[in-house]
Amino acid sequence: MHIYLMYKNDWIKGSLRTILLKLLNEHSRLYGYEITQLVQLRSDNSIRITEGALYPSLHKLESQGYLLSKKVLIGKRVRKYYSLTSAGQKEAQDNIEEYFSFVRTMLVLLSNKTPTTS
Repeated sequence: MHIYLMYKNDWIKGSLRTILLKLLNEHSRLYGYEITQLVQLRSDNSIRITEGALYPSLHKLESQGYLLSKKVLIGKRVRKYYSLTSAGQKEAQDNIEEYFSFVRTMLVLLSNKTPTTS
């Protein structure tokens, strides 16, 4: 998996699924290059996902029933668009909530503050 970024590769590998679900949840459909450009733009060029990282993740989500793909002829080129299924929309919401919960937990763990217990 090649992801060019300013963050450790393992952090992005663990987040790629969430990133894809989030972007596809916001848009009715996206194609691969479009996804890579959105990630690059939103991350201020800190994360650049290559095809070698992107397509295996998209194919896995599709095989799990979270995505549908549709080939569309654009001029002389075929473009493959991805969209979320209804199960994918639920998975996106659940995954995003779980990710934010994880980040909050990590902030607590990495800070020097001990949370108060009731």
